[in-house]
Amino acid sequence: MIYLSHFSFPHIEWEYSFLMNIKRKCYDSFYPFQILSRHSLRMLDFEPVTVLYGGNGSGKTTALNVIAEKLGLRRDTAYNRSNFFEDYVKACEYETQSQVPRHSCVITSDDVFDFILNLRSLNNGIDQKREELFEEYLENKYSHFQMKSLDDYEQLKKVQLSRSRTQSKYVRGQLMDNVREHSNGESAFLYFSEKIQENGLYLLDEPENSLSSLRQQELLKFLEDSARFFGCQFIIATHSPFLLSMQGAKIYDMDEEVVDVKRWTELPGVRVYYDFFKKHEKEFGTV
Repeated sequence: MIYLSHFSFPHIEWEYSFLMNIKRKCYDSFYPFQILSRHSLRMLDFEPVTVLYGGNGSGKTTALNVIAEKLGLRRDTAYNRSNFFEDYVKACEYETQSQVPRHSCVITSDDVFDFILNLRSLNNGIDQKREELFEEYLENKYSHFQMKSLDDYEQLKKVQLSRSRTQSKYVRGQLMDNVREHSNGESAFLYFSEKIQENGLYLLDEPENSLSSLRQQELLKFLEDSARFFGCQFIIATHSPFLLSMQGAKIYDMDEEVVDVKRWTELPGVRVYYDFFKKHEKEFGTV
């Protein structure tokens, strides 16, 4: 499915003219000016899966942020802006093939990290409460409590529950169901599987972060199926060889002096892995 078909960025001459007309003031940054135009990026044409490949500073994250801002996509965490970000975004244009669904969003590494931390904090809070309830159970079960007024009624109920139930049943009755403790990779994958719904446009910024190679392959399959069977469109900024191998993906090499479309096997970052394992091929033996 294609919702966003084209997106154009300001021409380098327009950027130069804009910056020359700024009244002289002290600014820390003119970001995102002169980032994408440095590699002559004027327009991106999108497929159901489009990948922006490049190293740090290549502009792939900048492109995602600009697109997300122009389209008004939802996001969970803030991102770096500057005094000129809105001016730059206003100069961008786009075309849609179908209306962009309202639940479409941009997902960044910060979103995933925040989710992992929140889930960990929740589990830690439950663990602490569980220990407190264990102690409470033992105190109530073997206490010689006697009710003296209506103010003692709630405590009486707890004592009776402690005496009539096992420790585990008492704790389960007083505490919500435990949230399963996930590894960082499991939590990250859980976040993507919950956020990505059917029929949506999703901008993913380096989704491989926090994922092992095995989890990256699982995410690859999930994204491929979402695009092929469930009406999703993805624009992904990544340098993961697993995600770059996604079937049917259109890949822009943002590291080139002039941004160009390439096959994933032509990308320098992928060739490094190939050459390394080819060099050590004999050490793997025969399977």
